[in-house]
Amino acid sequence: MSPNKLATKVSIAGGALYVVYDSGLLGNSVQGSEALGKAKAAVPPAIEEWMKYFGLQLPTMPKIEFSPVQGWNSGVRWTISSLSEAPTKANEYTNQGLQYIKDLVK
Repeated sequence: MSPNKLATKVSIAGGALYVVYDSGLLGNSVQGSEALGKAKAAVPPAIEEWMKYFGLQLPTMPKIEFSPVQGWNSGVRWTISSLSEAPTKANEYTNQGLQYIKDLVK
């Protein structure tokens, strides 16, 4: 790989990392939620401006109401719930498997 290609790739990766860090995406869930709100406000006008510039027409964007904070919390709750139910479920599945084998042996 030539030094110019390497320098270009490192510059792009470093710039992307700086933008992500500066916008708060590497912070906590509240900072991520704020960054998502900023992006939801800035991206549609920018896309509309580019579409006018290039003379293209895109279908309207669907409205997505999603909060990363709620998504994170529901994922954590689901994981903890699954881990707490794991011994009981393992016992149930073992009993069902043993019953199935007993039925086959009969």
